[in-house]
Amino acid sequence: QVQLAESGGGSVQAGGSLRLSCAASGYIYSAYCMAWSRQSPGKEREGVAIADNTGWTTSKDSVKGRFTISKDNAKNTLYLQMNSLKPEDTGTYYCAAGPSVRGYCFWAEGKYNYWGQGTQVTVSS
Repeated sequence: QVQLAESGGGSVQAGGSLRLSCAASGYIYSAYCMAWSRQSPGKEREGVAIADNTGWTTSKDSVKGRFTISKDNAKNTLYLQMNSLKPEDTGTYYCAAGPSVRGYCFWAEGKYNYWGQGTQVTVSS
């Protein structure tokens, strides 16, 4: 059984930075995709960034150039470096893991079968 535990959330002013971590315990298959999603107040949860085990990453346009997803495979830890934070980045951030499909990772939540409890990020103007 895989468990994911996020940390690193907090309250910052606009323009500030935070680094989120997601520690995975249990066995993560080498072909797993790992992702960060967020749920902002009054909105549905949305994917933010994805990383696979080859070094490939992608992120949504709204965070490109500001957020960087990375993995430390030796530590089974996923990171999200968030810079130039904006009030609209406020929300609960979740880590997720799921198997790749024929070597590809997808945004759809249904492709991820393990989720963390979330960590709160609040950005004030």
